[in-house]
Amino acid sequence: MNFADMTAKMAAGNGFIAALDQSGGSTPKALAGYGVSEDAWSTEAEMFDLIHSMRERIITSPAFTGDKVIGAILFERTMDGTAGGKPVPAALIEKGVVPFIKIDKGLEAENNGVQLMKPMPELDALLSRSKALGVFGTKERSVINSANAAGIAAAVAQQFEVGRQVLAHGMMPILEPEVNIKSETRAECDAILLEEMLKNLAGMDQQVMLKLSLPVEPGKFDALVDHPKVLRVVALSGGYKRPEACVELSKNRGIIASFSRALLEDLRHQMSQAEFDAALGEAIDAIHHGSTVKI
Repeated sequence: MNFADMTAKMAAGNGFIAALDQSGGSTPKALAGYGVSEDAWSTEAEMFDLIHSMRERIITSPAFTGDKVIGAILFERTMDGTAGGKPVPAALIEKGVVPFIKIDKGLEAENNGVQLMKPMPELDALLSRSKALGVFGTKERSVINSANAAGIAAAVAQQFEVGRQVLAHGMMPILEPEVNIKSETRAECDAILLEEMLKNLAGMDQQVMLKLSLPVEPGKFDALVDHPKVLRVVALSGGYKRPEACVELSKNRGIIASFSRALLEDLRHQMSQAEFDAALGEAIDAIHHGSTVKI
């Protein structure tokens, strides 16, 4: 797949994006869910080797194909690793899966009800290296915790600023201003976020992708789904278990999944390969259904 092929697959592909991008802070929890306790490693390098083994097992599984999984978001160390003896981006492309990379370096402390992205002084170098490896796009996350209009405006503005930097490298940004699904003002956050996204999209001359929390009101983000400057809207599971996440997803037309925990929740290190492939296949089928069959 070349860039045009990947763009077409992202625009109209009948599937979802797998989020395989747990970073340093979330890796121990992801490994614990996979059945690997913290006493299994003694250094950060060993921890990342273990999570990479999990990701390689997923990527090389016969259940993981571009028929239903149209994209995958990678952690930087995963991008730099191998799967089945091939560089991970190349292994994904060979399966018909479009590779993305997580570029944010974590979150600032909360201010005005939001957590902005930390500075990324080495972003240009990372983008150049990623592009050379065949990576199609990026994902960058900030978090909205409460309905503070100034805070949400700042979070969205930062997302678009970083998105323009990504576009300048010939890559596709997935902007992710996540609304915390535990927020007491979640519906109000959705409304302010929608308004700010539409304002910023009006000033764009290139398309972006969006990764959003599933809205309280189904269909709330229809204007973003239909926007000419939005290539695709994808949704995070945000802490929902997979059955509930898939039901909520199915209520929102045009939005496909980009799930992490909801994809991985039934996978265990101790499974035989046949058990692992079957569990992964069931998860993929369920998330694909929620992405493509709408209520």
